Amino acid sequence: MRFTFCPLFSGSSGNALFIGAGNTRILIDAGMTGKAIEGALRQIDVLPETLNGIAVTHEHSDHIKGVGIISRKYHVPIYANERTWNAMARSIGEIHPGNRRIIEDEADFYIGDLALYPFSIPHDAADPVGYRVFYGGHSVATATDMGYARKNVLKTLSGVDVLLLESNHDPELLRINPHYSLYLKQRILSNHGHLSNQASAEALLQLLETGVREVLLGHLSGENNTPELAMQTHTEILSNAGVRVGEDVHLGLAWRDRVSRKFEIE
Repeated sequence: MRFTFCPLFSGSSGNALFIGAGNTRILIDAGMTGKAIEGALRQIDVLPETLNGIAVTHEHSDHIKGVGIISRKYHVPIYANERTWNAMARSIGEIHPGNRRIIEDEADFYIGDLALYPFSIPHDAADPVGYRVFYGGHSVATATDMGYARKNVLKTLSGVDVLLLESNHDPELLRINPHYSLYLKQRILSNHGHLSNQASAEALLQLLETGVREVLLGHLSGENNTPELAMQTHTEILSNAGVRVGEDVHLGLAWRDRVSRKFEIE
């Protein structure tokens, strides 16, 4: 059975990640309109009505915009911890009681054939998590919206087969951005903000020692980063540490506005 991993959207304008295996198909977050998510799923030959669940990382709008719509239209269960449920309840609208599933941080749970492990991340939300998802001896993970890569996160991501890793901003581009207030800049740069390109690359260096080899850089800022700069920064830092990009590790990008590479693990 194939284990499929495909970011549908990844960025400050909206996030949705598709994971499927066996008879199970899920989304991690649904932060675009229902119509956009339906279209992206059909691009990878997945019918929205076959979804078995939506696992939510946190309540910010770029992660939940389409959650309620998808759940109501296709009767899809929503999985989130209690504090996230409380924080997002008004935004996602009325949800059928049978589709309201409460999970616990750092505790495995199942959606069909998939085992999910929600791990705590440092971000300015009620109770934010990332997810590592297991199937058939393999695993994939998403780790975005983090102020820094703390030890529990690096430990949880150890040896994952495919990783979506935040590479949100270039600090200098953020510093000179005339459209962002000082407060917003400080929030992004804080320990509960977002990973910079450099911080992402330094975290990846540690993960490479655990066997991580396939990485998509995601959640790139539309104003404070570019795909070229994210890749360049990672390549320089990894190369300076003796890592051969393209051989020791394969780096790609998760796009803000379109479906990214689809991984199929056999």
